[in-house]
Amino acid sequence: MTVEGGALLTYEGTSRVGRGAGVGLHFHEAGPVGRDVPVLVMLHGGGPGASAWGAFGGLLPVFAGRFRTLLVDLPGFGRSDKPELDKDVFSFGAEAVAGLLAGLGVEKAHFAGVSLGGGVAVRVALDRPEMVDRLLLTAPAGLSLNLFTAEPTEGVKRLIEFGVAPEPTREHVRAFLGSLVHDPSRVTDALVEERYAAALDPGARLGAQRLGAAFAKWPEGSMLWREAHRVTRPTLLTWGREDRVNPVDGAFVALKAMPDARLHVFPRCGHLAYEEREAEFLRLAVDFLEG
Repeated sequence: MTVEGGALLTYEGTSRVGRGAGVGLHFHEAGPVGRDVPVLVMLHGGGPGASAWGAFGGLLPVFAGRFRTLLVDLPGFGRSDKPELDKDVFSFGAEAVAGLLAGLGVEKAHFAGVSLGGGVAVRVALDRPEMVDRLLLTAPAGLSLNLFTAEPTEGVKRLIEFGVAPEPTREHVRAFLGSLVHDPSRVTDALVEERYAAALDPGARLGAQRLGAAFAKWPEGSMLWREAHRVTRPTLLTWGREDRVNPVDGAFVALKAMPDARLHVFPRCGHLAYEEREAEFLRLAVDFLEG
């Protein structure tokens, strides 16, 4: 993968490590660096084998051509630390990410967050509004409040099944991945193998257990929709109409409550709009982030 100018972008070539709020964080960095260059922080979703590169590696050439782009492995995922959490998942992640940015000398950035990462981005905007320029959120966890869909949703059920299984199987991973997309052909055998191997890593399993324990211990921390009216930064909400993890009816409370929010819904699209509608998503994202 290359950006304009021919720079080659690889996993190892963009790999970095840092710390935030005492947590070791792994991230990828690419794009121009300079005082006047806008920064884009991208935060991935959860689930077995999730990571920043797995979610956004394919989009990096486009964003790195315009922004200093940071793809961050959230605490508990990828090559970041898997600590015990002393507060709710979104607050813990937000503190770690904000600390990482401070250490990098980044005072303000755009934030793009998907699902779990969307919830972390919202928490940053709530707790440190001065650090956030614009928010690009795809089916953000915590901010969505399902009005017409029963809980737990299909995607959440598949995630729970994987988490509680004494010996998770490839079929557990396939079922979860299948709940993320509208087009089932996207769940290839190669993808299942890749995510299954990553999910069985002892560190990944420890991270999932500790995040699950934090969600159970501090459930109110997941109710970001109650504070949506305090998110004043310009926000683009993107959603797949056929999302079976965080259904699109969950967008409406946030859309109504947030002072500067707009919503784009992709038809024939599931939870991962940035994958299933990549070209359209990128056009929208770049236009919005560049104002």
